[in-house]
Amino acid sequence: MDIRPSPIAGRWYSGDAERLAQTIDTYLGAADVTAPPGEIVGVVSPHAGHMYSGPVAAYAFQLVRQLPVQVVVILSPSHFHADGPLMTSSHEAFDTPLGVVEIDRAAVRALQAALGAAFGRAGTDLLVEIRRDREHAIEIQLPFLQRVLPEGFRLIPVMMRDQSARLSRALGQAVARVVEGRRALIVGSTDLSHYYPQAVAEKYDEQMLRAVGEFDPEGVLRAEAEGRGMACGHGALAAALWAARELGATHSQVVRYATSGAVSGDLESVVGYGAAVIWKASPGMA
Repeated sequence: MDIRPSPIAGRWYSGDAERLAQTIDTYLGAADVTAPPGEIVGVVSPHAGHMYSGPVAAYAFQLVRQLPVQVVVILSPSHFHADGPLMTSSHEAFDTPLGVVEIDRAAVRALQAALGAAFGRAGTDLLVEIRRDREHAIEIQLPFLQRVLPEGFRLIPVMMRDQSARLSRALGQAVARVVEGRRALIVGSTDLSHYYPQAVAEKYDEQMLRAVGEFDPEGVLRAEAEGRGMACGHGALAAALWAARELGATHSQVVRYATSGAVSGDLESVVGYGAAVIWKASPGMA
């Protein structure tokens, strides 16, 4: 099997399988969160090193424990690569200390075709396959998923260099078409404001998380464009909300917020982290 080697294991999270599992289980055990009154379609999770963002991410992933998921779609920004507007891995699987997570190659090809149809051009020019990427924002989610989901789920990873409104919406709609009829989980991977004092960060982050809580992908992009809120993965976050909406989701709720200052003790320069759950209302629910 052609496996993407991890560039961050042992640095962004433990490279030892037993220690990694114990750490994640500790975060999950501390996440006191109530399940939403409906079917979960997606989550929003931060993507810093587990030491910093793990306690927040756990609030999202605790809610999907043992969810019978066939495919997980992770939408993230691209921090390092600019090979195309959107990028995905050309490998067959991601590697973590907890094992491999196979990529759904057929679904990736279907996503390329759906994007090509939406834009009237070659989908492989829009969603470019790359090898041995350095992106952490997708991989950092995988150990959590490996601990909470039943074995056998497959992955559709997408990194966004172009986080424009047009492409974010098209990506969300294309993702929904590709996974329709399968039990899918959409993961929007993003951190919030970066390197502001705690009080300033909280104001920016409140604006961005308000749009998330209102299930408003347009509001997410407006907050970013107007400088009222910040998220390095604003387009990925909006695309996740659009995909979930297309799949029938009706509600979104922020379940946890913190900054790096909660761990480092440095409140002069913090990074914001938020976790949210997106769900479909049960029949008869307002």
